Amino acid sequence: MDVNAPIPSPDSMDPRVRAKAGKLRLMGFDVDGVMTDGTLWFTSQGDEMKGFNTLDGHGLKMLADSGVILAIITGRRSRAVELRAANLGIELLLQGVEDKRGAMRQLLAERGLDFAEAGYMGDDVVDLPLLLACGFSASVPNGHAAVRQRVDHVTTAAAGRGAVREVCELILAAQGRLDDALAAYLPPEPEFGAGR
Repeated sequence: MDVNAPIPSPDSMDPRVRAKAGKLRLMGFDVDGVMTDGTLWFTSQGDEMKGFNTLDGHGLKMLADSGVILAIITGRRSRAVELRAANLGIELLLQGVEDKRGAMRQLLAERGLDFAEAGYMGDDVVDLPLLLACGFSASVPNGHAAVRQRVDHVTTAAAGRGAVREVCELILAAQGRLDDALAAYLPPEPEFGAGR
């Protein structure tokens, strides 16, 4: 994550992106190449390992705390993803999904929502049907060109290196909730004239 990048504000955002992200009630994420850098590690016993970024994790928690429903929709199956979802309190975990758009359609129908109230973050062409159906879409700088050209937002941060956090904060800012989400961690402003 670029530590020099400004904290997003509604005023600095593309108005179209702000309007789309402002409507979100459910945000879905791919795993490999979005929540991770896309590298797959295997032990000699054949167990798969993945690395997740703590900045991304806290961004997901802040977004969930604001009332946005989180979902992980991924084509692969991994015990590591189950553990990460449980650690973050993400109950909507769909693994081994071939039809991501259909999976999202079902999640939305079960909650009385429609695609205009949903977002998805993906990186590869298999994600395009869902990305194009959602009201808001995002990808990463190293995502497939066909994806980057069609999404609403391409992050500055790399996959597995703060890209998810960037999108979470963008959504919070678009919904006017970022300041409140960050306020819990900031000390109160000193009274006028009080020393530091």
